[in-house]
Amino acid sequence: MRFDQRHLLGIEPLRPDEITTLLDLAERYVTLSRARDKHANALAGLTQINMFFENSTRTQSSFELAGKRLGADVMNMSMQASSIKKGETLIDTALTLNAMHPDLLVVRHPHSGAVDLLAQKVNCAVINAGDGRHEHPTQALLDALTIRRAKGRLHRLNIAICGDIAHSRVARSNLLLLHKMENRIRLVGPSTLMPSGIADFGAEVYDNMEKGLKDVDVVMMLRLQKERMDGGFIPSEREYYHRWGLDAEKLAHAKPDAIVMHPGPMNRGVEIDGTIADDINRSVIQEQVEMGVAVRMAAMDLLARNLRARPTELAV
Repeated sequence: MRFDQRHLLGIEPLRPDEITTLLDLAERYVTLSRARDKHANALAGLTQINMFFENSTRTQSSFELAGKRLGADVMNMSMQASSIKKGETLIDTALTLNAMHPDLLVVRHPHSGAVDLLAQKVNCAVINAGDGRHEHPTQALLDALTIRRAKGRLHRLNIAICGDIAHSRVARSNLLLLHKMENRIRLVGPSTLMPSGIADFGAEVYDNMEKGLKDVDVVMMLRLQKERMDGGFIPSEREYYHRWGLDAEKLAHAKPDAIVMHPGPMNRGVEIDGTIADDINRSVIQEQVEMGVAVRMAAMDLLARNLRARPTELAV
């Protein structure tokens, strides 16, 4: 197994073989998580600190569960009541944490690049659990594992990523990963929700759902990131659903065996019809949640192996 990263800050630094290594290990953790005894000792004796500067349900809980299943001492820091709220800088927070000698630091932050800055100031392994509009690497990896399990492969597929592309770190990480694995990507949504420089993303762009979903293997819907919008990006939620929300009529343009994905949380009746989201024959949304725990177990396991392999004086 080849995985040379000290941190997991984004998909961009990962080689295709490192992605495959992580997904293969995650497959083993899917099996473990379905067993009666769900515990392993890959992180035994190590300390994991979860720092979420933004609210999270799925990501934070799955990282906590992943760490505990691997035997780590897990601490969740309440950033809403932290010293940052009292004026402490992010760097001072990093130095404080460093003095506690954690081994794994899981960070979600509203500003792009903040997690990378933290990684430069601490001696432990850092995992980016989402930073601003930049990246959300473990989400892309769990999406990749879900696709590979459902379609039997992770290459040469036609994949449509639909909705709020401009504000989505999930979309960016998925674009990077799926391109590395030789897939054909379509970005579908209103022009107001497409990022600037879209031509540099190496994807086909559609503002029409029917055309964008034509014969695709995977339909990946995105949440409207209302908290990151500061203007009139859409006319109304009702109009958005009519034109870009996924319903049975639009899904009929995809391949008959196309799968439907959503990173959550879902806005039913805005981004996706509830019937489609709950269709056990098409939707893999619940599988994505399950794969999230396994992928985060694999990521922390691989980073811990590299941490233990470093010279002792550097791991203090």
